[in-house]
Amino acid sequence: MTRRPGFNTEQLKRIHRKELLFNTSELNAIELYCKRYRIRNKSKFLREAIISKILNRFESDHPRLF
Repeated sequence: MTRRPGFNTEQLKRIHRKELLFNTSELNAIELYCKRYRIRNKSKFLREAIISKILNRFESDHPRLF
């Protein structure tokens, strides 16, 4: 695999594990959503949903000059 300059794959490795617990209705909602929108990779989906929420919060909390 060709390496791109400035692209460090070591920093992008997912080595930290976090676990989530869902109740039955939450899990059913996730399963229904994934089935309806044909999401196969639930880990990627949950990771992107969490990170997008965090980044949106950072953006809204960013100090403004005016």
